[in-house]
Amino acid sequence: MIDTMEFKGYYGSVHYSDEDKCFFGKIEHIRDLVSYEGHDVPSLRKAFENGVIDYRKTCKSKHKAPDKPLKGSFNMEKIDEHERKNYPRK
Repeated sequence: MIDTMEFKGYYGSVHYSDEDKCFFGKIEHIRDLVSYEGHDVPSLRKAFENGVIDYRKTCKSKHKAPDKPLKGSFNMEKIDEHERKNYPRK
Protein backbone atom coordinates (compact mmCIF):
# COMPACT_ATOMS: atom_id res chain seq x y z
CA MET A 1 0.00 0.00 0.00
CA ILE A 2 1.33 3.42 -0.93
CA ASP A 3 0.36 6.23 1.42
CA THR A 4 1.88 9.16 -0.46
CA MET A 5 1.11 11.18 -3.57
CA GLU A 6 3.54 13.11 -5.80
CA PHE A 7 2.95 16.33 -7.74
CA LYS A 8 5.59 18.64 -9.24
CA GLY A 9 8.30 17.04 -7.08
CA TYR A 10 6.36 17.44 -3.82
CA TYR A 11 5.13 14.50 -1.77
CA GLY A 12 1.91 14.44 0.19
CA SER A 13 0.78 12.09 2.92
CA VAL A 14 -2.53 10.25 2.84
CA HIS A 15 -4.45 9.52 6.06
CA TYR A 16 -8.05 8.70 6.86
CA SER A 17 -10.12 9.78 9.86
CA ASP A 18 -12.99 7.39 10.50
CA GLU A 19 -14.38 9.79 13.10
CA ASP A 20 -14.60 12.65 10.58
CA LYS A 21 -15.18 10.39 7.55
CA CYS A 22 -12.55 12.23 5.51
CA PHE A 23 -9.09 11.85 4.06
CA PHE A 24 -6.37 14.32 5.04
CA GLY A 25 -2.66 14.91 4.65
CA LYS A 26 0.16 17.40 4.40
CA ILE A 27 3.06 18.14 2.10
CA GLU A 28 5.95 16.14 3.46
CA HIS A 29 9.68 16.89 3.67
CA ILE A 30 9.40 20.69 3.78
CA ARG A 31 9.64 23.05 6.75
CA ASP A 32 6.39 24.92 5.99
CA LEU A 33 3.03 23.40 6.90
CA VAL A 34 0.63 22.83 4.02
CA SER A 35 -2.32 20.57 4.81
CA TYR A 36 -5.32 19.44 2.78
CA GLU A 37 -8.40 17.24 3.06
CA GLY A 38 -11.07 15.60 0.95
CA HIS A 39 -14.08 13.32 1.31
CA ASP A 40 -12.91 10.87 -1.34
CA VAL A 41 -9.69 10.04 -3.19
CA PRO A 42 -10.27 12.35 -6.18
CA SER A 43 -11.07 15.34 -3.93
CA LEU A 44 -8.02 14.60 -1.74
CA ARG A 45 -5.81 14.44 -4.82
CA LYS A 46 -7.21 17.75 -6.12
CA ALA A 47 -6.75 19.41 -2.71
CA PHE A 48 -3.12 18.20 -2.58
CA GLU A 49 -2.36 19.55 -6.06
CA ASN A 50 -4.04 22.87 -5.22
CA GLY A 51 -2.03 22.98 -1.98
CA VAL A 52 1.24 22.63 -3.91
CA ILE A 53 0.21 25.28 -6.43
CA ASP A 54 -0.96 27.69 -3.69
CA TYR A 55 2.21 27.09 -1.66
CA ARG A 56 4.42 27.99 -4.62
CA LYS A 57 2.30 31.07 -5.45
CA THR A 58 2.37 32.24 -1.82
CA CYS A 59 6.15 31.87 -1.65
CA LYS A 60 6.52 33.82 -4.88
CA SER A 61 4.26 36.63 -3.65
CA LYS A 62 6.34 36.86 -0.45
CA HIS A 63 9.62 36.77 -2.43
CA LYS A 64 10.58 33.57 -0.60
CA ALA A 65 12.05 30.52 -2.26
CA PRO A 66 9.75 27.53 -1.69
CA ASP A 67 11.27 24.65 0.23
CA LYS A 68 12.44 21.80 -1.96
CA PRO A 69 11.45 18.34 -0.76
CA LEU A 70 14.34 16.31 0.59
CA LYS A 71 15.34 13.50 -1.70
CA GLY A 72 18.41 11.57 -2.73
CA SER A 73 20.89 9.71 -0.63
CA PHE A 74 23.69 10.51 1.74
CA ASN A 75 27.25 9.87 0.69
CA MET A 76 28.67 8.23 3.80
CA GLU A 77 32.26 8.64 2.55
CA LYS A 78 31.79 12.42 2.43
CA ILE A 79 30.22 12.41 5.90
CA ASP A 80 33.13 10.39 7.32
CA GLU A 81 35.63 12.71 5.62
CA HIS A 82 33.83 15.75 7.09
CA GLU A 83 33.88 14.21 10.58
CA ARG A 84 37.60 13.34 10.39
CA LYS A 85 38.43 16.87 9.24
CA ASN A 86 36.14 18.79 11.62
CA TYR A 87 35.86 16.47 14.59
CA PRO A 88 39.18 14.70 15.09
CA ARG A 89 39.16 11.91 17.63
CA LYS A 90 41.38 12.31 20.65
